[in-house]
Amino acid sequence: MSWVHILENGASTEIAITGREGMVGIYLLMGAAQTNNRAIVQKAGSAMRIRLSVVLNSFNQGNAVQKVSLHYAQTLMNQISQVSVCNRHHTLEQQLCRMLLLTLDRQDSQTIVLTQELMASLLGVRREGVTHAAHRLMNQNILHYSRGNITVLDRKALEKRACECYSVISREYDRFSNMPL
Repeated sequence: MSWVHILENGASTEIAITGREGMVGIYLLMGAAQTNNRAIVQKAGSAMRIRLSVVLNSFNQGNAVQKVSLHYAQTLMNQISQVSVCNRHHTLEQQLCRMLLLTLDRQDSQTIVLTQELMASLLGVRREGVTHAAHRLMNQNILHYSRGNITVLDRKALEKRACECYSVISREYDRFSNMPL
């Protein structure tokens, strides 16, 4: 799931990505009734929907649900802030590599289904910029792109082309995943 922030003029940018490690709607546990963010499903799969009243009841008891939820919220805030810095200070190619790696980390396949139009929208840039960045990576045999299917051929090379933001976010999610209950 891509967490996308939408501006009044309709422009949007991905601010975080959530997979099997996380949850959508964490803002509800913090007392907010709504958010300016939207969750967009990137890939078909299964998800679990739990009634808010059930989650809040368990959360308010101060047990493991609360501990995991708060730690996840911290991990998510880290990702959001890192993506904000990345979007401002790193090249489009580095941002694209980060986004692809974060997507790969949340799925079992080495093929990502994303159109260049959607990637551009998620990165908040023009499609032509994504096209040029993707072609550079294809010319170096790092990935193969065809009709919305991106296959990563050389993950190590993709990691080297990404900025430090990917490793910062990845380390934080590793800490979250290995957190004792």
